Amino acid sequence: MQQLAIFGGTFDPIHWGHLLIAETALNQLSLDQIIWVPSLNPPHKQAAPFEHRVKMLQIATKENPAFTVSLVDTSRSGTSYAINTLIDLSAIYSNTRWYWIVGLDTFQTLPRWYRGHELAQMCDWLIAPRQLDRDRVQSDIICQQVEQQLKQQSLTIHWQFLNIPLVGVSSSLIRKLFCESQSIKYLVPESVRFYITTHNLYSEKSE
Repeated sequence: MQQLAIFGGTFDPIHWGHLLIAETALNQLSLDQIIWVPSLNPPHKQAAPFEHRVKMLQIATKENPAFTVSLVDTSRSGTSYAINTLIDLSAIYSNTRWYWIVGLDTFQTLPRWYRGHELAQMCDWLIAPRQLDRDRVQSDIICQQVEQQLKQQSLTIHWQFLNIPLVGVSSSLIRKLFCESQSIKYLVPESVRFYITTHNLYSEKSE
C-alpha cells in the first residue's frame, strides 16, 4: 500500500515554508509522494488567478520527483471543499493510505469544515506548527481539543506534528512586501520571485 500526503492550500504564493513542510513530511513518514492541490475557489478567501498560482507551484516543485501538482479541483464547479478533493484523489490513486498536511490554525477549525467529521477519519493528519509565539505544549493542547470535540461525536482522529523549524514566513507577508515594493528575495524560490515580478502579481495594479 502506497503512502500519499495531500498538501492543499491557496499557495498565494508558494514559499520556502511550504516546501520545507512538504520535504519534512516526505522524510518523517517515509511517504511515497506529496500531492500539492491548489484550491480553485477557496471557500474563505480571495486569491490571485488560479492559473498563476498553479504555474508558481509547478516551477517551485518541478525539481523534486516526489512532488506532484494535481489539478483535481478543476474537475468540479463551485467551492473547493477538502472532502471532495480526497474523494476524487482516492478514485485516481487506489490502495493508498492517505495523509493530509495542515497548519495548526487550520487543523483547529477542522470540526467546522464542510463534512469535517467525516473527513477527519478518512486520513491521518500531519500538523505543521506555524506561530512563533506558541510552544509545543500549547500546540498539543489545541490538537487535543480538536480530538476531544470529535470524540464527543464518537469519532476517532489520528494526528502527529511535523518536526520542522518554525519559519516566520507567510504568503500574506510576501504579498504585503511586494505590494510595498520591498524585497521578497529568499522568501520564495528565485523562479517564483521572477514569475511574481514578471506578472506583477501582488502590486496594487495586478493583472
